[in-house]
Amino acid sequence: MRKALIVWGGWDGHQPKEVADIFQEVLVKEGYEVEVSDTLDAFADGEKLKGLDLIVPIWTMDKIKPEYVQNVSEAVQSGVGLAGCHGGMCDAFRENVDWQFMTGGQWVAHPGNDGTNYTVNIKHSSSTLTEGIEDFEVSSEQYYLHVDPAVEVLATTRFPVAEGPHSLNKAVDMPVAWTKRWGVGRVYYNSLGHQANIIDIPVVKEMMRRGFNWCAEGKTAAVNGGALTHAKA
Repeated sequence: MRKALIVWGGWDGHQPKEVADIFQEVLVKEGYEVEVSDTLDAFADGEKLKGLDLIVPIWTMDKIKPEYVQNVSEAVQSGVGLAGCHGGMCDAFRENVDWQFMTGGQWVAHPGNDGTNYTVNIKHSSSTLTEGIEDFEVSSEQYYLHVDPAVEVLATTRFPVAEGPHSLNKAVDMPVAWTKRWGVGRVYYNSLGHQANIIDIPVVKEMMRRGFNWCAEGKTAAVNGGALTHAKA
């Protein structure tokens, strides 16, 4: 049985417990043994982390001990998957650049705030993670992020929608979902998920389900020789 760790906390506005409940339900249905923790001390035991298949952080705008980030990083480098959404993964620890390097991006703005209506454009490529998923509309925060150019982009959204000081720049397609590698580990991020009702949208939940499985399957690939090929979700 694959093992997953969900760690939730930080800013309550992102409803981390409610999101954790949804993710736990998804993972249990997929056959995972799931541990849920509401403390960053869950990252204290590096060897325990290396025994997992998947780590799911749901923690926004807080501080973290550098050694905890190092433990997570080493676990992912060894093959453990890392998957998360919205501010719970890419606005987790603003002062820790090691975390940002590992996850592939950092939130910087959401022009228009919550309730902005925008399109998520699915990018169909060699990745199986977007197979059968079409573009869709959402009303939520539209995340503008500083993104690692090494990521493989799975979905984008067009800026500007809401007006702001950025609007006089040319239009840009901002990544919404991506994958990247960290050592032989797999990382998946989705910027959707301001609150639990967004994660509960069927297409968003399906994107996360596929991301979880793809990341966890990287552990098997690493054990079997560090293969870096995409696995079908």
